Amino acid sequence: MDLMGSMLIAMPGMADPRFEHAVVLVCAHSPQGAMGLIVNKPVPPGIGWAELAEQLGLESGGAAGVAVQFGGPVEPGRGFVLHSPDWPKGRAVQTVAPGIVLTSTRDILEDIAAGRGPVRALLALGYAGWGPGQLEAEIGANGWLTGAADAELVLGAANARKWETALRGLGVDPLSLSAAAGRA
Repeated sequence: MDLMGSMLIAMPGMADPRFEHAVVLVCAHSPQGAMGLIVNKPVPPGIGWAELAEQLGLESGGAAGVAVQFGGPVEPGRGFVLHSPDWPKGRAVQTVAPGIVLTSTRDILEDIAAGRGPVRALLALGYAGWGPGQLEAEIGANGWLTGAADAELVLGAANARKWETALRGLGVDPLSLSAAAGRA
């Protein structure tokens, strides 16, 4: 099972509060493990684009609308930019799913700050990581639903609606889900 480019949608019984109602874009998946970015959890107030740009010595004028998200609990000081594919300059650009590209180099931040970046972007601080077989086990234990990535949902929808929108995209009514899992 290759989940790269898929979305993970947390089930209501998710035990880890950091992933409660989370929507995660899986950016890498192999027998060695998986890496993904939570796309619907903003960072705490006071850690916005302006503050990050100042810490990095960048002018922040061109990026007022860049969302800064909690990408996951691993390496929270590391940044990843999910963006539209209209910014081809980076050497470390990786297509994750149709309409969604990942870049983790400073040059994209410089271009965003100068107003030369991609049309749509989301900056994630930290990432979610799983060891070999761990994600598959969590899916098997009904911790996550999986679906195809949706660029509009990842890069465009309001955070508060992403979880519900992702579920509805699978044909699932969020009110019909139970926190209790079972096997037939």
